[in-house]
Amino acid sequence: MKRILCAATALALLGGFGAAHAQTTDWSGLYLGAHAGYSMQEDADGETVRFDTNLDGTSNDTVRTTTGANAFSPGFCKGVSFSAVPGSCSEDDGGFEFGARLGYDWQFGAFVVGVVGEASRTRVKDSVTAFSTTPAFYTFTRKLDSVIALRLRGGYAFGDNLVYATGGAARGEVEHSFFTNNTANTFRQSDSDDANGYQVGGGFERQLTSDVTMGLEYLYTSLEDDSTVVRSMGPAPATNPFLLVNPAGTDFRRSEEDLNVHSVRVTASYRF
Repeated sequence: MKRILCAATALALLGGFGAAHAQTTDWSGLYLGAHAGYSMQEDADGETVRFDTNLDGTSNDTVRTTTGANAFSPGFCKGVSFSAVPGSCSEDDGGFEFGARLGYDWQFGAFVVGVVGEASRTRVKDSVTAFSTTPAFYTFTRKLDSVIALRLRGGYAFGDNLVYATGGAARGEVEHSFFTNNTANTFRQSDSDDANGYQVGGGFERQLTSDVTMGLEYLYTSLEDDSTVVRSMGPAPATNPFLLVNPAGTDFRRSEEDLNVHSVRVTASYRF
């Protein structure tokens, strides 16, 4: 899918090269715009759940039964599961994205540089599930609800067309949730709602009139998410695998902290 998204953007960037290269349009000035498209989280094959059985802050322990066996030997899978059967995960879906932007460009000959700030609403889900020998399942899900970004962009103008690259800082609002069918333990969730990172990408824009432009844009967003920490505690007996090492319980979290998202969107702007 990533290759498809990149190929679509590349085609869009190349689409305007058939136009005359003579400079006829001024791209300088303030613009207000909107965008809409589709976003999807990047596959993180091999993601697992990590455990801290002695509560020393390091999540590299193995949860073991009273016999010393690995309590999570059934393994992990990428996605959501509502069954204790290993490998029963359903893949996460992408989501529709829309938002608004405000920017300013400066033109120097055929070269255009600028700055743009934008706010987007999206609904990208990213889940991972662990399976224990109980049997039981433990699913972590995070949803990217919104993103604000401030980026620079630079490009080349020819005729009524502009191709550009863009990059800058991004901040996302992330909703975390945890679900399990384990009823022997109680679970306490601790997490953060904000994630910081960056965006990079590129696009093609064409002036339809002296004031109105439309385009196609690809963005890669990478956010460093402070993973949800879940503590499994009593009232299970002391022989419970989560309580064997430390009677206060066991902390566990997903292994992949970065939330990476691919977006393809249509843009429209009004230039003042």
